[in-house]
Amino acid sequence: MEFLVISLIFIILVLSIIWRPFFSQKKSPVEVEGKLRDQTNVRLYHEHKAEIEKDYQEAKIDEENYQYLLAELDNTLLQDIENTDNIVANNSTNNKTYSPIWPLGLSLFVVLFSVAVYQQQGSFLTVSKPSVHSSKSQLQQNTNSQQQKQNQALAQLNELKNFIKNNPQNGEAWYNLGQSYVAIGDFDEAISAYKEVIAIEGEQADLFGAIAQASYYKNQQTITAEVQNYIDQALALDINDASTNIMLGMHNFKSQNFKGAISYWQIVINANNPGVNISALKEAVTEAKYRLNENVTEGLNQSNIKSNSVGPQLKISVSLSDAVTAQLVNQDDRVVFVYAVPTNGQRMPLAAVKMKASDLPSMIVLNNSQAMSAANTLGSVKTAHVYVIVSKNGGVGIKSGDYKAEALNVDVNRVETLELVVDKLVE
Repeated sequence: MEFLVISLIFIILVLSIIWRPFFSQKKSPVEVEGKLRDQTNVRLYHEHKAEIEKDYQEAKIDEENYQYLLAELDNTLLQDIENTDNIVANNSTNNKTYSPIWPLGLSLFVVLFSVAVYQQQGSFLTVSKPSVHSSKSQLQQNTNSQQQKQNQALAQLNELKNFIKNNPQNGEAWYNLGQSYVAIGDFDEAISAYKEVIAIEGEQADLFGAIAQASYYKNQQTITAEVQNYIDQALALDINDASTNIMLGMHNFKSQNFKGAISYWQIVINANNPGVNISALKEAVTEAKYRLNENVTEGLNQSNIKSNSVGPQLKISVSLSDAVTAQLVNQDDRVVFVYAVPTNGQRMPLAAVKMKASDLPSMIVLNNSQAMSAANTLGSVKTAHVYVIVSKNGGVGIKSGDYKAEALNVDVNRVETLELVVDKLVE
């Protein structure tokens, strides 16, 4: 009975969709459509006019362009209204009622089609009978991905074991076996496999580094005395060992010692060993620098607030776009100037900060303590233009070849952080 009721409701919904245009064709007069078009055109006219007036007031366009844009906007409004009148007239002329033949034909087709499908699929009992396959498919889909990964790891593990039985002195196979054990979380077996490599090939820094990593994860990412012993042996053989320094960087980053993490990762980046994902390490260093600057800036902000309790505290987040970063990555570290100037045209900074491109992204605060003179401070104005300049030659000012970001007419007393991304090349 429930099946029949649901089927009947579905057929009624389909038929209502088919017949709706026929019954509602007299309920949508063309005049209403014309009025809505006119109202929309007028609303858009006022919005565009307000934008043009705003640009004119902010000196983004001159008087001549201002008058020209207003004239064009007026002409556009007149044309839109004329087009609306034409559309209304045409619709009124071509407004024809739908014939009932089409909805009747479609309704008959829906009913006959439903009956035919029901007859073809079988009786109600067959249709409503639960499918064992369907009830299990969702569960299988949820576990297939994880099971597939486990099967692949186990298959690789078995292949390596069989290979090692016939080639017990193959150090590379033992090393890959250790990696496979790490992938499935069997760190004890991984350590044993790495030690077999040492027995075959001798002591090497990367092998002790691999053992240190396995032991580190075995001990819940804690540097125990055993882990430290393996670390010391690895660094004694090679102070630049990638696996050991990467692990130490991760440990320091997790402990929020971002400066330490940067130093360890930078060792690997400078060594530029093949097989190491240098780009990923550079991204990790960038993230660590960002978090380090956040912590330092937070402390500076607190001291600035205490020593400069009176006056604006303009917070600015400064960063480089991906395109600019790519251009600067192989160049010398450039000087970056962040400063605010008055909106009246004077170029003497109200507050300025100097840093290096390698310090970015960074969060800084402009306040009265960074002024060039006691008379011209950030607190002496209500609004200011803020610039970030990545200087090509290291000098002040904006010159060809520099990269810049700017924000005009900024309220110096704003509470929200101002986001500035350097993405423009000065021509």
